[in-house]
Amino acid sequence: MVPPLMQTSLSDPSTQTADYIRSLQEGNGGIPWFKDGILDPWDHIEAAMGLASCGYINNALRAYDFLSKIQSDSGGWYASYQAGNPKDDTRMESNFVAYAATGVWHLYLVTRDNAIIDRFWPMISKAINFVVGLQGPLGEIYWAVDSVKGLQKDALVTGCSSIYHSLGCAIAMAEVKGIDCKHWIKVQADLKHAILNEPEAFDRTWASKARFSMDWFYPVLTGVLTGAEAKARIDQRWDEFVVDQLGCRCVSDEPWVTVAESCELVMALMNIHDEVRAREIFNWIQQLRDKQGAYWTGYVYRDQAIWPEEQTSWTAGAVLLASDAIEQRSGGHRLFKEVVTGSTSGVVI
Repeated sequence: MVPPLMQTSLSDPSTQTADYIRSLQEGNGGIPWFKDGILDPWDHIEAAMGLASCGYINNALRAYDFLSKIQSDSGGWYASYQAGNPKDDTRMESNFVAYAATGVWHLYLVTRDNAIIDRFWPMISKAINFVVGLQGPLGEIYWAVDSVKGLQKDALVTGCSSIYHSLGCAIAMAEVKGIDCKHWIKVQADLKHAILNEPEAFDRTWASKARFSMDWFYPVLTGVLTGAEAKARIDQRWDEFVVDQLGCRCVSDEPWVTVAESCELVMALMNIHDEVRAREIFNWIQQLRDKQGAYWTGYVYRDQAIWPEEQTSWTAGAVLLASDAIEQRSGGHRLFKEVVTGSTSGVVI
């Protein structure tokens, strides 16, 4: 099946896509991947941010209230939930837990309402303290706590890059509240050092994840790398991951372009002021949009087939965040452009 070419431009409203996410949000505030499906904390937050970027503040508040209600005493969340109950309670992933700070800080950037930070600070402080407790000796953040195997002492470049950004969001919130967060600042600095200088801290117990495009662009998306170094990293593997007229591959060795990775690459490109390529990729992925504003997860171009045949909430959320990064329709467009590293310098509070 060849995806129909939808003549969708960046000037088209995003409300339709946001309404698709709203149609999936459950009464308890949870946003599953699709109707009656599972949700995981990270993708739930991605969808909630998409809603906030389009002005659906109450829906986003309900999403974070849901997270607050299901947060464990340890500060973490399980790998997945269904109908408000744990679905996979075998582990808690550090990146998933940290991402709550990114979501709440995004909502603050959209609303400029300090009451939002006050409302969710107990949840955020517990989550971040859970995450910083997983830091290894080289500065990396271990990827998960397993209910059977215990602490999983290995780390992911993508996950740690995302955590770096989430720590910055938590630090920014602490500074808004006037709370001393020196410990978090040190953890973030040590984490950046590990990502840039300690390759042996990552992928020790599994095959290298370098074939995944996220390992390529996430250090740029999340502000671990900036300026000339960030541009050089993107250019170095561009031809390996980007398929002309389609988008970004999920992995370098499979003919599979995915919408979410393409949209995250769009945001990384906006961080390095490469708006031309950002707009180009964003326009390419409109081929995978349907008439209801939902997006297919990916496209196997070798087979000319949509796969999997799913239209997930988090894919729609990534699209909305990417379009906001380009169009700047909300204050949330700054989310990945301004990373806090122990000072509010450069961040509009």
